[in-house]
Amino acid sequence: MPSRDTVMAFIADVMSEDHVGAIERWYAEDASMQENQGEPRVGREVLMAGERRMLARMAGVKTELLGGPLIDGDQVAIRWRFTFTRPDGGTLSQEEVAWQAWRGDKIWRETFFYDPKQMTG
Repeated sequence: MPSRDTVMAFIADVMSEDHVGAIERWYAEDASMQENQGEPRVGREVLMAGERRMLARMAGVKTELLGGPLIDGDQVAIRWRFTFTRPDGGTLSQEEVAWQAWRGDKIWRETFFYDPKQMTG
């Protein structure tokens, strides 16, 4: 079960914009992520590679903490906003809730809930 200090350190790491590094430091080796109940991606290396691919398509990303964390034992909920800058200078914003299951001080399972229509345009 993560302490509040541990979860806050994770949040600070994500907000530093080192998203790939945050996965490397905070996710279990066998961690999984899934989008809106889609098929989970499994394995920290797979998660890091996916994050690198997504970030490579963008000129930048700004991360904001909108709410939480809500911590109940091993369950953590965090509300984020990510504002992506496209290579053409345009921006896209996505708000989401990340629902995490922690195993000790590492994230083991994570599901993102968001409206995919946010990323069109």
